[in-house]
Amino acid sequence: MFGGENIAIRQTRGRGIHKPRQLSAALSITTAFTSFGKQPPYDDTFGEDGYPRYKYEGIDPNLATNRALRSAMELQLPLVYFIGVQPGIYKPEYPVYIASEDSLNHDFVLCFTRGEIGLDLKTLTAPEKVYAARMTKQRLHQPIFREQVLHAYSSSCAVCHLRHAELLDAAHIIGDGEEGGDPVVSNGMALCKIHHAAFDRNFLGITPTHMVQINQRLLDEVDGPMLLHGLQQMHGTTISVPRRNEAKPDTQRLEKRYEKFLQAS
Repeated sequence: MFGGENIAIRQTRGRGIHKPRQLSAALSITTAFTSFGKQPPYDDTFGEDGYPRYKYEGIDPNLATNRALRSAMELQLPLVYFIGVQPGIYKPEYPVYIASEDSLNHDFVLCFTRGEIGLDLKTLTAPEKVYAARMTKQRLHQPIFREQVLHAYSSSCAVCHLRHAELLDAAHIIGDGEEGGDPVVSNGMALCKIHHAAFDRNFLGITPTHMVQINQRLLDEVDGPMLLHGLQQMHGTTISVPRRNEAKPDTQRLEKRYEKFLQAS
């Protein structure tokens, strides 16, 4: 509500930059969901400095929507960033700010604190770039990856079918930071906390044909009901996978990851 009028935080039509007519600056930005392997309508990327970029609408810097983002930068106003995680489903990130503008590449540099507005990216040291990349990953990559993976698996553990999202993680098949460790659904599985930890520590492996294998040391161990029912009885079962082919675990990644499990067993 502003001046007695209701104002939508995000517009429903195709444009990604939303400036209500009652305001002088943009209120929100949106990146639409794009299926894996398809070209997005706007190439919102991440710079070598670790900061995310948001593309102009078109290439004219004086277009009304681009001016609205520039005003948000000049006034140091926060924005809501709606990021598509599935068709018609968005994860809001708030607040984000416009740190600077790159008119040569037709985009704006995003940041997460007001103090970064006006930052000269050319003067950043290597540790500062690493820190910026880590913040971008924590604020954008990881939450989006989690939302997409849990949605693909219907918020259910692939191994034990636990359906409490609060107890589920989006587990990487190939670790984040490794070659092939991209934050895409085909490199992830929804796992409960115990099965995620067991998978990461090679107590639990998953074959390229989706069969669960438990480390022999655990199979030989005698302990309480959690070990028996939570791990040992999962040995030889088959994980649940999404129906959509592009969301299923990538076979080559599973094969590479399963090799690590065998080496550790």
